[in-house]
Amino acid sequence: MKVIITGSTGLIGKGVLLESFKDDRISSILVINRESVGIHHPKLKEIIHTNFFELKSIEGELAGYDACFFCLGISAYRMSEQAYSKITYDLTMNFARTLLKHNKKMIFCYVSGAGTDSSEKGRMMWARVKGKTENDLLKIGFTAAYMFRPGYIQPIGEVKSKNPMYNRFMSILKYLYPVIKAMFPKHTTTTENIGKAMINVALHGYTKKHLESSDINSLIKQ
Repeated sequence: MKVIITGSTGLIGKGVLLESFKDDRISSILVINRESVGIHHPKLKEIIHTNFFELKSIEGELAGYDACFFCLGISAYRMSEQAYSKITYDLTMNFARTLLKHNKKMIFCYVSGAGTDSSEKGRMMWARVKGKTENDLLKIGFTAAYMFRPGYIQPIGEVKSKNPMYNRFMSILKYLYPVIKAMFPKHTTTTENIGKAMINVALHGYTKKHLESSDINSLIKQ
């Protein structure tokens, strides 16, 4: 399987990338980032591209792939709905439409979040925007699309956030993770599990289109 990964310099995307390196079922990986992921690997090809709203200059590199693991995202903290929607919805849909044009049989896996609002009418701005993004990705025409909605995510191994403050926070929480997992087993997962689950769902499918943490964790057993 040949895959495209976005957001591989971030917490989730890096975890997905590392699991893709390990999995022999993946033969080729294209990452598209604003800055280099800083890794060399025989499977890996990297495109540095700063404007995801303009893709014509790299369209020729996007054909011939089986799956996309879309892990690019931002926090809604202190953002207006218009600004957050531009990045979360407009950018994602532009990228998805471009991929679909060149990969008619592609599987698309999108990282959303626990609490996403599929009705698009709830009080939480970020949840409405994520819900609209999910809904339209499911309708766009991919062979299959899956919406990943993890809750608490524990980084595994060398995976780190780009936010130093978040990394300091997680360095403390890693000691509490066994307790958190025991108390909230249906709402916790790891970067490693998300990577394995995306690969398995792209290869074998899943009975649900919206995957919560419990679904993600069960998929690693496939």
